[in-house]
Amino acid sequence: MEWVNVFGLIFITVIMIPNIVFAMKCKDGFENKWKNRWVEAIEQIGRFGCFGFMIINIPGTWFGWWSDEAFAVYLIVDTLLVMLYCLIWIICFQKSSVFKALALSIIPSILFLFSGIMSRSALLIIAAVIFAPSHIVISYNNAKKNLD
Repeated sequence: MEWVNVFGLIFITVIMIPNIVFAMKCKDGFENKWKNRWVEAIEQIGRFGCFGFMIINIPGTWFGWWSDEAFAVYLIVDTLLVMLYCLIWIICFQKSSVFKALALSIIPSILFLFSGIMSRSALLIIAAVIFAPSHIVISYNNAKKNLD
């Protein structure tokens, strides 16, 4: 069993690129207008858990892919999700909309959950279940407040 998932590292690196570009181009950063400390804390715990467990496989909590075919499905689906995420970032870069907020929160949520299921990583599944609803709620509420 390998401790490091190189493909997970690549997927995380690629989805971070548009976020880094955004941070560099928008020096003021992202203003969180929907303030809920509990949900934000839960989101951050889930986010860092997802990032970490996409990359690090902890023995006893990670059981690997069922088969070579399952691994191939993991690679194909994750690649498509990452490409879709980047494409939406490119298309909607200057726009602020509920579609953009939801797409850019749902896609990584699916990516993390799917990756956890396919790699049979209990900790990644748990982190994704924590991350997904909180990230989607925060993104949606911020998008709604930005349009008001």
